[in-house]
Amino acid sequence: MNPSEIARVEAYLGATFGNPRIRIHPPKKRGAPIEVTIGEEFIGVLHRDEDEGEVSYSLHMTILEEDLPVLAKVK
Repeated sequence: MNPSEIARVEAYLGATFGNPRIRIHPPKKRGAPIEVTIGEEFIGVLHRDEDEGEVSYSLHMTILEEDLPVLAKVK
């Protein structure tokens, strides 16, 4: 992804999720994952796909069960 794409996708994610702290970090090596963070917290990886001239982006976010809050049981 080039800097213009990164800025546009960051702006979209920030507006969509109401969080201007979302950042996209270009990979250090070609072909490595594109990391997405909120502040210092890693939240997922971004994939860019180009098919027949159309470009799309997908955000893959993994949530570990151990990170989920404990909720009171519903009666």
